[in-house]
Amino acid sequence: MGYPPDTTKTSMERYNSYLRRVNSTKLINTPTSKILIRSLLLTAVIILIFFTVNNPNLSSSSSSTGHHPRSLLSSLVTSDWEKSVRKSSTPQIPTGISVLVTGAAGFVGSHCALALKKRGDGVLGFDNFNSYYDPSLKRSRQNLLLRHEIFTVDADINDSDLLKKIFDLVPFTHVLHLAAQAGVRYAIKNPQSYIHSNIAGFVNLLEIAAKHADPPPAIVWASSSSVYGLNTANPFSELHRTDRPASLYAATKKAGEEIAHTYNHIYGLSLTGLRFFTVYGPWGRPDMAYFSFTKDILNGKTITVFEAPHGQKEIARDFTFIDDVVRGCLGALDTAEKSSGVPGGGKKKGPAQLRVYNLGNTSPVPVSKLVSILEGLLSKKAKKNVVSMPGNGDVPYTHANVSLAHNDFGYKPTTDLTMGLAKFVKWYVGYYDVKIKQVVDIER
Repeated sequence: MGYPPDTTKTSMERYNSYLRRVNSTKLINTPTSKILIRSLLLTAVIILIFFTVNNPNLSSSSSSTGHHPRSLLSSLVTSDWEKSVRKSSTPQIPTGISVLVTGAAGFVGSHCALALKKRGDGVLGFDNFNSYYDPSLKRSRQNLLLRHEIFTVDADINDSDLLKKIFDLVPFTHVLHLAAQAGVRYAIKNPQSYIHSNIAGFVNLLEIAAKHADPPPAIVWASSSSVYGLNTANPFSELHRTDRPASLYAATKKAGEEIAHTYNHIYGLSLTGLRFFTVYGPWGRPDMAYFSFTKDILNGKTITVFEAPHGQKEIARDFTFIDDVVRGCLGALDTAEKSSGVPGGGKKKGPAQLRVYNLGNTSPVPVSKLVSILEGLLSKKAKKNVVSMPGNGDVPYTHANVSLAHNDFGYKPTTDLTMGLAKFVKWYVGYYDVKIKQVVDIER
């Protein structure tokens, strides 16, 4: 059977012709028209992304991304495996919820899974253990989860058959979807991995949740503060524009928010997106600056510190400690309403909840201050190579307004950067068995 004709070129030619006609009338210069055109452009980008995902020539090869190319249903599923899935997912208290946590062996996912289990909820992990950073750290997190009786399925979020089987076994009330290809700069090396995980994987999960799961679960998922892109208004509010992403990673997360709107509108899925602001802490990601700086300072290696172009704000981040983010995730889960869709993807019963929140610390800290704090905690000076920030997708400044999350589920960050880094360093030297004179203990 041949593939259907490629209409993309014809559609884009018509779209470009439309833009030329609009421009010739000079309507594009009005504020309302500018917003309209930006919205149309964003829609066109999302359509093209969908085309890319569903193009068999592009999606047939997944080995380069480190993901499983075929379904693992036949090789994974045994009676013992099914028992492990059911046992892990069963709440231990009458009021507990049952949560599928994707990306459970990741930084935020592992912390959230442990917090949910600790309070008596049923938790099933799901992770593909890719090699974006050292998989052994992910395996260590997996072992930590297992010691707390949390079972993690080793598979890819694009594995439809396996996901369907899991939803057949467990009627999850909630999904905490944290599986994603992270990192801004890595997109330059491997852009397709972001499409595979952040868009195709998300769509696959939503398809199964909307059309296969019984009942359709409420979904809380990880967006990103990166969606604010080139926004210059501070602090960043959920009401600010997010149509100017500065990186492919940000674009895929923004596309995710639009896709979430679609599945909420059509199928009645309850969806809550969380825009994380530079999360850090114990069991963190090695690709993050605070982690790599710690490693290089201890090893006597030079660290590269970015500075803003002359005349611009000093580079700063709204560093948010992991415990604060976990409380935000659980708050979002606890206030998530039931989906209004019906099994099989039929007509929804009514409107469903659709939300997006910032989860940040509300206190931007210059990167130079981050280095200074680490020097004090490690009792060792850093060798610094200060260079101008390259144009590779990073933004110079982030600052979260979290009033919406505070009003809706009491989100209130309590950990400053000095305290949070002290906890991270204490974990780091213990986990990697680093011999240093003394870790400065400032915990209250």
